[in-house]
Amino acid sequence: MSDGELSASEQIDRAIADLGDWRGERLAEIRALIHEVEPEVVEEWKYRGSPVWSRDGTLAVGNAQKDKVTIRFINGAQLKDPGKVFNAGLGGKQWRSIDILEGDEFDPEALKTLLREAVRYNIENSYERRRASSGGKPMLLSGGNPQIAKADGDAPVQAYIAAMPEWKHDVGRRLDALIERAVPDVRKAVRWNSPWYGVEGMGWFLSYHVFTRYVKVTFTNGMRLDPLPPGEAKDPDSRWINIHEGELDEAQMETWVRQAAAVPGWYGFDTM
Repeated sequence: MSDGELSASEQIDRAIADLGDWRGERLAEIRALIHEVEPEVVEEWKYRGSPVWSRDGTLAVGNAQKDKVTIRFINGAQLKDPGKVFNAGLGGKQWRSIDILEGDEFDPEALKTLLREAVRYNIENSYERRRASSGGKPMLLSGGNPQIAKADGDAPVQAYIAAMPEWKHDVGRRLDALIERAVPDVRKAVRWNSPWYGVEGMGWFLSYHVFTRYVKVTFTNGMRLDPLPPGEAKDPDSRWINIHEGELDEAQMETWVRQAAAVPGWYGFDTM
């Protein structure tokens, strides 16, 4: 059976089995603990082949490297960690990780406590809950741009995309997918009624905004891209491109995204 015919859970099953060593055993153990703590967890297969566990947004991403297993908590910097389980990414402003080497001592109860904290945080801070409490569908501003409250993470970006009108919704969906494909560790946020994409420690490299006849995509470090995006911005470092209906060149856009994510971006707000 090809990868495209497998569910996310089946792909995770196969990845664990294919490892065939202590890394697979450890991933399987952690996976079981996640399901024990949160029976409603959703499994996904993303970021070029990594298991992802979600509950009201991403909880954790697993990765088996050559000499270790890494479990990255997307909102780890916001979580209480009484058992001091986190041992990597401790200086970041958003994520934290657990790196497990062969033979490392492993405390399942401490991890379960941390997982419960992650679930609690996601539920209490879920964008959908805040949106429901504030009264319904997003308003469309001038030009059809969705009005989305300031928030960090994937959920507000998906809410923005869902509210993009007409053909622009498809442009937003395709942009988001190709950015995730090109930059597996991308960070997301909504500011000033626009989705933003960045890399931990490198700043924000891209945003987009809906106008009546097009979607404007801005690269904060656009002057470092080759070829240059056509639009000249007031900021001397930035460039932009307007995407009209039927004009999204995914190959060129993905090339620009890869280039932009590899060089320093804009540090204008501090969730990185």
